Amino acid sequence: MPAALSPIDKAKFVAARRAVAFVEDGMRLGLGTGSTAAWMVRCLADRVQNEGLRVTGVPTSTRTAELARQLGIRITSLDEAKWLDLTIDGADEFDANLALIKGGGGALLQEKIVATASDQMIVITDAAKEVAHLGAFPLPVEVIPFGWQTTRALVGETLGSLDVLGREVTLRMNGDRPFVTDEGNYILDLHLGRIDNPRQLSLVMNQIPGVVENGLFIDICDIVIVGHGDGRVDVRDINAGTVAHEVVEFADTDNVFGAD
Repeated sequence: MPAALSPIDKAKFVAARRAVAFVEDGMRLGLGTGSTAAWMVRCLADRVQNEGLRVTGVPTSTRTAELARQLGIRITSLDEAKWLDLTIDGADEFDANLALIKGGGGALLQEKIVATASDQMIVITDAAKEVAHLGAFPLPVEVIPFGWQTTRALVGETLGSLDVLGREVTLRMNGDRPFVTDEGNYILDLHLGRIDNPRQLSLVMNQIPGVVENGLFIDICDIVIVGHGDGRVDVRDINAGTVAHEVVEFADTDNVFGAD
């Protein structure tokens, strides 16, 4: 591990290293997107290089695919793999029920498809992402470009009947142009403040014409691994109802842990 990491990056690193310890030889893996997931890809590549671990990854974005290729991880498509043993990904928020908000990196559609095509999903994160109620992080909603302003108006109107604190809806931008996902879609960010019924909100959003998918992951995540800057990790298993407190040793610097 690089020596000069911030505490938050150390937390992401130890969570990622603990997560890849779940990976077994021959597994087909969903590879998440984002800064924490990038640590996971590096930790996985470290096991591939140093232990001869044989895995096949299904990336959830072009960014993850490029990083995996660079580090020597064999990748394939979900259509080719058909079903996965495990997906490891990050999250923007999670609550006590391991419900998630994802999509801050713009890959929520592929992330949700891959996660639901897996026997198990592990989320790696830091303690700052845990919340009592989802919604402080803007909820991403992926929409098709055609008629997106109408879709935004419909989303805003629908929020008026739902149990949320705020109702502002903004188009995600990339400079002076709309942010475009890998599928060629736009993202609306819903500034809700607090979501009291995530399941209801998720179902209602996906009924709106023009909406492709939303960033609420309900009943998908099985384990959350929370990393801390001192090497501690908390492993929360929603199915077993357990929380394990462990320590992950910092590894020496390795070439797979270079900068993006």
